[in-house]
Amino acid sequence: MKLVNNRNIITTFTKGDIFSKLSYLIMGLSNIRNGQVIKGLIFATIEALYIAFMVMTGNHNLHMMRTLGESTQGMVYNESLGIYEVTKGDNSMLILLEGVMTLVLTGAFLAIWLFSIYSGEKARSARALGKRANSFIEDIKSLANENVHFLLLSVPVLGLSIFTVMPIIYMILMAFTNYDQDHQPPGNLFTWVGIKNFFTLLSTGDRLSNTFWPVLGWTLIWGFAATFSCYFGGMILAMIINSKGIKYKKFWRTVFVITMAIPGFISLRVVSTMLGERGIINVLLQQWGFTEAALPFLTSVTWARVSVIVVNFWIGVPVTMLMVSGILMNIPGELYESAKIDGAGPVTMFRKITFPYMWFVTTPYIIANLISNFNNFNPIYFLTGGEPLTLDYFKGAGKTDLLVTWLYKLTKDSNDYNLAATIGIIIFVISAVFTLISFSRSGAMKNEEGFQ
Repeated sequence: MKLVNNRNIITTFTKGDIFSKLSYLIMGLSNIRNGQVIKGLIFATIEALYIAFMVMTGNHNLHMMRTLGESTQGMVYNESLGIYEVTKGDNSMLILLEGVMTLVLTGAFLAIWLFSIYSGEKARSARALGKRANSFIEDIKSLANENVHFLLLSVPVLGLSIFTVMPIIYMILMAFTNYDQDHQPPGNLFTWVGIKNFFTLLSTGDRLSNTFWPVLGWTLIWGFAATFSCYFGGMILAMIINSKGIKYKKFWRTVFVITMAIPGFISLRVVSTMLGERGIINVLLQQWGFTEAALPFLTSVTWARVSVIVVNFWIGVPVTMLMVSGILMNIPGELYESAKIDGAGPVTMFRKITFPYMWFVTTPYIIANLISNFNNFNPIYFLTGGEPLTLDYFKGAGKTDLLVTWLYKLTKDSNDYNLAATIGIIIFVISAVFTLISFSRSGAMKNEEGFQ
């Protein structure tokens, strides 16, 4: 009898015995044949339950998913009662959700089916070598020993499938429908439109695309400005506090840490009020004679964009300062002493020692923070609300709106879920591509052994 050393689904079928081959159709048959009866019956029960589900519900869900519903809710006159009655129609949202659930459940079943084949082949190989396959009790006990990773990962994988995978698939598929304010089920069903939403959003000459590209451009500008202003500002602040001539270092760190204890949206709303036309800042500037009229902190495009960057700098610097402070303490002091002996000044030591070390260690943080700022909802929404608005932009988008805040407006105010899902996919693609390229080219990735 031939044994399968490499776990390959094709070699398992071609080199296995008749029970191994039949286990491709009847799950657990090879386990039962080779002494693992309970385990084999569990696999067979799972297969039977899945087949029953597909016959009773699953096939219908997948069939309805092709059209996302055909009959709409309406009113029919009941002559016997003399009144109009509501006729129940299809609901495209539920149809899509049930279809996604069926697809995810099918994927989980295929994973279990594959595991059952490998499990049966493992039991067959053990028997062929004259060994006894593990009993069901021994398999249960192994979950606390050599197979503990299966036990520890089972709950996270289940939660990930239910609360992450299914919603993501649902959102992705919604981008290929016309689910907007004119197609609200059950009264008005939505259906598949292919890549029309992407073409409309990315093409030129349309009012929607003429809104998307400027918003995308400002999103990129905001992301880089917010990330690197906080990064270098926090670095400079940390170097000042950690310098030898500064006293009460713990006090100064505590002062900046206290600002982090206040919820960000509260600070942003307060600052928004202060920067208003009748806010305290404009009032004081006029009383002190610096300006004759209120400055347009939040009503002018340039002023508003600069304002959100500056306010975000004030909020984000303490976080970077704390991180950088810890890194500065770990830079070997011998490097600075050697540099001083060689006649290097503060600027040279920063360029040759401090900054290269900081950049190497914090590159993953910078990349993650940059992606986070692309989707940084709070500073824009709570400070400016995306304003100032303009008639040139589509669907309530403003000059300070990021893609993520515009996406929120599309769902909350306009019910254009298809466009919002499309923008969500584009944001993901941009973030994923940028992250992969940045990480692959960073020194921290190329030299994992550490900074020398």
